[in-house]
Amino acid sequence: MLILLPPSETKRVGGDGPSWRADALSFPGLRAERDRVVDALITLSADEDAAARVLKLSERQRPEIAVNAALRTSPTLPAVDRYTGVLFDALDAPSLDSPARQWLSSHVAIHSAPFGIVRALDPLPAYRLGAGIRVPGLPSTRSIWADAVGDAIAAASPSFVLDLRSEAYVALGPVPSGIPQAYVRVVAEAPGGAVRALNHFNKHAKGELVRRLALTRPDATDAAALMRWAQDEKIVLRPSAAAGEWELVVPAVTR
Repeated sequence: MLILLPPSETKRVGGDGPSWRADALSFPGLRAERDRVVDALITLSADEDAAARVLKLSERQRPEIAVNAALRTSPTLPAVDRYTGVLFDALDAPSLDSPARQWLSSHVAIHSAPFGIVRALDPLPAYRLGAGIRVPGLPSTRSIWADAVGDAIAAASPSFVLDLRSEAYVALGPVPSGIPQAYVRVVAEAPGGAVRALNHFNKHAKGELVRRLALTRPDATDAAALMRWAQDEKIVLRPSAAAGEWELVVPAVTR
């Protein structure tokens, strides 16, 4: 099973790993695209005003231009530790023991705009680039990544893909149609059965789901096995009315 996560705009700074190298990342078929995007970001960073405009940075965020300028020389952190924000705070990977982290490494990939998909423990530098940003000298991020990421997923030959990404990142690398898969939406169910989609709690619920998987490490190689695991864990994970989609149901929040 391969679980796909979105990145987060917020990240931890610094790191204690060696400087980033494209060949240190999983999914080696993406190396050319990675080098291309990183080089373009470094070039863009030489013009601070242009970089701020392209990356849509406020005055307070301008230090992030220097972060991009140092992409090839700054220290790294495991990808799952680099990201913060609601999903990754709920996952809380730094607090997991070694077996749980190794499970993440084998089963979780994070999708980013400059690197495509990477394994959870792959070393990443800090960076600034969102899914919708077009860097000068490059085509759109979708043009760069969509086919390449789809090919990388196919090359990994996962038995099943659980897609927890946002729709923006799904567009940057759709899972090939021949691979068994489910796209997850988080919903709240009221006592009367009414269902509504969630925003903030969507990310939190996905982070908690992946943490529970890492802690229990089920032998879930297909959709049926994952559904059985969820039932045993008292997690409501079910097919939705939309083809290829599942619902992760959380209790409705009453105010």
